[in-house]
Amino acid sequence: MKKEIPSGIYLLPNLFTTASLFAAFYSLVASMKGQYEAAVIAILIGLIADGLDGRIARLTNTQTHFGAEYDSLSDMVTFGVAPALLLYQLSLSQLGKWGWLVAFVYTACVALRLARFNTQVETADKRFFQGLPCPPAAAALASFAWLCNQYDLQTYRIITYVTAFFTLSLAVLMVSNLRYSSFKELDFKGKVPFLYVFIMIILFVAIAATPTILLFLIFGMYSLSGPVLTLVSLHKMRKKRALPTKNK
Repeated sequence: MKKEIPSGIYLLPNLFTTASLFAAFYSLVASMKGQYEAAVIAILIGLIADGLDGRIARLTNTQTHFGAEYDSLSDMVTFGVAPALLLYQLSLSQLGKWGWLVAFVYTACVALRLARFNTQVETADKRFFQGLPCPPAAAALASFAWLCNQYDLQTYRIITYVTAFFTLSLAVLMVSNLRYSSFKELDFKGKVPFLYVFIMIILFVAIAATPTILLFLIFGMYSLSGPVLTLVSLHKMRKKRALPTKNK
């Protein structure tokens, strides 16, 4: 019996995916024009839109294979091509051939990260991501670019090398086997202490006051959380192995 092919697609979740893709394309145009702040903000808007499309699809029970593939292709542009071009135009171009090669390595690692995620989505532990996810990696690069542009740091030669090192480090973290928390075990529907709400208000105010520094710190710390958690886990394992020896 021949399987019936769906004749339509769900509009709402794919609308947010399209919004993410549109923001990424706008970021590419802004980067080529040298409007780096606009390019950064566009990537961050794409990040928000990408985070909403999957959640809306789950809430409305409109998850489809088409939506998943469309989202993955959009992610490649939003979190791969757009940040790479932004960093290249802002700073990496000063390195000549090596600059665009660094940008390409990052873009290729995003593609590899997405391909691995798509093939392991059914079997992976939902509590963790294998390797640094593409959205926070792109946000870390975008916030770093924003920070450099705001304080004209890209004019210093040393910052060019720092940018290359930072870009390559994030690329390696994406294709690594390090585990990153997915925060999916957090219960956002349950009740929380009043202090949590106050902390969230302070956090929003801090981000509004100094978005460049706070966003870079938040996404930078998340990027480092994978290696830190791995080192902590290895230390605990060594302690457990050493206990039987001490007891003898």
